[in-house]
Amino acid sequence: MIAMPIYEFLCSDCGRKSSFLTRSVTSSLDPSCQHCGSARLQRAVSSFAIGKTVGQVHEATGPAPKDPGLDFFRDPRNIGRNVEETFARNGMALPQQVRESIDAAREGTPPAGLDL
Repeated sequence: MIAMPIYEFLCSDCGRKSSFLTRSVTSSLDPSCQHCGSARLQRAVSSFAIGKTVGQVHEATGPAPKDPGLDFFRDPRNIGRNVEETFARNGMALPQQVRESIDAAREGTPPAGLDL
């Protein structure tokens, strides 16, 4: 396996992030902002992800539903998962009202009008 690192920099002029793929960690890099062309960049801490199986996610989010035939989309542990991931990915705090609705739905009290 050949590692081709991606380095990310924040532009001091426009504040936007630029990413640069290099052939190896020893490759020289003379970056400029991909948005405004500025050379005033600071290294940024890159985000990363760790893949999990559905089973690992479910282990962390509570016991299995009573109905063993329940499919993924009707499993209450999956309610709101996409909303949570979207807020987290964008570095935003989940509003308290949304958090409470998701938690209540996972515990068996779905929002009005939602048939589980």
